Amino acid sequence: MPHNEEIIEQALGHIDAGYVFPERTPEIGSALRGHLASGAYDGLSGRDLCRTVTAHLQEVCPDKHLRLLWVDEPLSLEPEDQDAGRAAFLALLREENQGVRRVERLDGGVALVEITRIPTADEGAAAVGAAMQLAANSSALVLDLRSCLGGAPEGAAMWCSYFFPDDQVHLNDIHDRTTGTTRQYWTSAHLPAPRYLGRPVYLLTGPTTFSGGEDVAYTLQAHGRATVVGETTRGGAHPTIRHTVTEHIQVTVPIARSINTVTGGNWEGVGVLPDLPVPADQALEAALKALRSAA
Repeated sequence: MPHNEEIIEQALGHIDAGYVFPERTPEIGSALRGHLASGAYDGLSGRDLCRTVTAHLQEVCPDKHLRLLWVDEPLSLEPEDQDAGRAAFLALLREENQGVRRVERLDGGVALVEITRIPTADEGAAAVGAAMQLAANSSALVLDLRSCLGGAPEGAAMWCSYFFPDDQVHLNDIHDRTTGTTRQYWTSAHLPAPRYLGRPVYLLTGPTTFSGGEDVAYTLQAHGRATVVGETTRGGAHPTIRHTVTEHIQVTVPIARSINTVTGGNWEGVGVLPDLPVPADQALEAALKALRSAA
């Protein structure tokens, strides 16, 4: 098992090489090496070490995606295989029905769709389309993102595409530090189910809503296409990759940043702020009440 100094230095190497804000990396390195020298990590291992290092990372750079993670199942220490990582992500999405947990018709003709993950656009299109087909003739739509843990940026753009009339809406950009490129995300020209236009859309959020789920909420809110109900989300806007440091420890490094075309910013560190703030467990009731009042 590597010593804590080796673990810290390996993690810092990955942060130095890839973190989306390179100007912050000297400060991050100085802080962690200072804690190491002061003995803050002496006697720590496993989850406790990861938790403590993450807390120190967040102190110096409050980026919710910048973390040291403990993983129970042993990890391969072979050179990283991006294809294998993608395959594992796709397998998880298949297990979770491409993130579509529930589609339900509520009183008053309101459709409810609960989303736990944001899938890739290619593999997730059929499941998302099936959900939107079932919601197509509803009087209003409630998307429940309270348990949504994130996913693929192109999948977030696909979800958002259902609420715009065509492929002419520039949703956001993602700038990648590792390649120096900026990718634009626009609404899709073709969808496997009818677009959802001219009717109210409410999004339910809470403190668990993260990353790709926040992307959908922030984008639709910024473009004036949905009302957000619930609690402020966790605040993770930076696409991230994981690097294996030991058989049980990974460092997650944000390598890119999202830029919304309406606000010029994103939700990093602040979360998506609800239009109608209520406790997350009361968000559905509040959204339905708002719909009844509007009707």
